[in-house]
Amino acid sequence: MDRVLKDKILAQPDVILDDDDVMRALISANDQARGPNVIDLRGLAMQRLEERLDRLEDTHKSVIAAAYDNLAGTNQIHRAVLRMMDVESFDAFLSILNDDVAQILRVDTIRIIFETRAVDTAQAQTLSNLHPMIGVEGPGFVQSYMTQGHGTLSSNVVVRPAPRGASQIYGEQSAPILSEAALHLSLGGTRPSAMAAFGSVDAKQFSPQQATDLLSFFAGVLERVLRRWLV
Repeated sequence: MDRVLKDKILAQPDVILDDDDVMRALISANDQARGPNVIDLRGLAMQRLEERLDRLEDTHKSVIAAAYDNLAGTNQIHRAVLRMMDVESFDAFLSILNDDVAQILRVDTIRIIFETRAVDTAQAQTLSNLHPMIGVEGPGFVQSYMTQGHGTLSSNVVVRPAPRGASQIYGEQSAPILSEAALHLSLGGTRPSAMAAFGSVDAKQFSPQQATDLLSFFAGVLERVLRRWLV
């Protein structure tokens, strides 16, 4: 060995021990020197431990990332709720929901769908004229849309790729809605059901694998805010 290199190694042996690539090369050279008939059980055990450590580190990173995502989602919902509580009129509420809340929640469009009884044509016309984000549909529409006609509604929040009939909710967009969150709204008393629909042009924005606790909380707040102005 070159004397200068040897002196450097002897002066700083930790440099060799702390370098993963160098240590792997040394272990490989040692294995080759022993020949194919000798098995280093200690080396195999260390390799297994190293693999387990790598898996634990990956799991740790995934848990931390999920925690940050959950915290960010919680902050978004809280900001949106506080913004909705600032309003003092129904028109202002609709405007904030359509602009500020949509930006906070990072969705491309928000729609509020009210069910109305078939005979309430005057009420349907009044609701439709309030704001472009409001739609009016017949009895049973909310459950039919949220379940897509399959069974009964088991949760008040559905997150998924944009389903069949989404254009009826969102209308014509400059970019197609590819995923959505649909929130069932119970307005109390004898009032028919309603639904809030959050549409996104990002196909990965909403998916069935996502937790819906925060959106369920937001739906509860939205229900209470709407009840303030509905008669």
